[in-house]
Amino acid sequence: MTKDAPKSEIIPTDAGEARITWHPAPRGTARLLLAVSHGAGGGIEARDLRAIAAELPAHGVSVALVEQPWRVAGKKLAPAPKTLDTGWRGIWPALEKKGLPVISGGRSAGARVACRTATELGAAAVLALSFPLHPPGKPEKSRADELLGAGVPTLVVQGGNDPFGKPAEFPEGTYELVEIPFGDHGFAVPKRADIGQDEAVKRITDAVVRWTGMLGG
Repeated sequence: MTKDAPKSEIIPTDAGEARITWHPAPRGTARLLLAVSHGAGGGIEARDLRAIAAELPAHGVSVALVEQPWRVAGKKLAPAPKTLDTGWRGIWPALEKKGLPVISGGRSAGARVACRTATELGAAAVLALSFPLHPPGKPEKSRADELLGAGVPTLVVQGGNDPFGKPAEFPEGTYELVEIPFGDHGFAVPKRADIGQDEAVKRITDAVVRWTGMLGG
């Protein structure tokens, strides 16, 4: 089956114009739509987002890479969480038009947005990449309540050396957590690590492929 080329679309929201870049599954094969956004310090060029967008469509999961309005506007600093939530809500109708169950996803700050809004928006599940459990060096400022409050099946993919929260720091919960050994907040692994960078990225995509395969749709 032929794979459609990625297409970008500007979506007006109450926080400004967002952009969705669609990576569709081959025609007739899509059973789920994964919408995933970036963090507060980068965009959809993040290694994990690029890899997921490249791999998932072949497994019946269309991918929508979402750029928040502040990124589309060329700003360097992300706005307050409430504004990020507003931007995410604004793109949701465009996702629902595809007629597929929608997985709400994001990396870092985007993962927090996905968790906070999942129940409200009717997400089928949440994918949280590099969930920032706490600011670096400040474990007392936990954001665990956002993760635990998602209310839908949730997969967390976390670097083993993430300063925003190592896997062992995460609380008990009904979510699934997959550790990427040696990975930092951007899933970069040091040269001394037992696994190379390509293997680290493959472990991310393998985990997401397996998990989405169990969701049905």
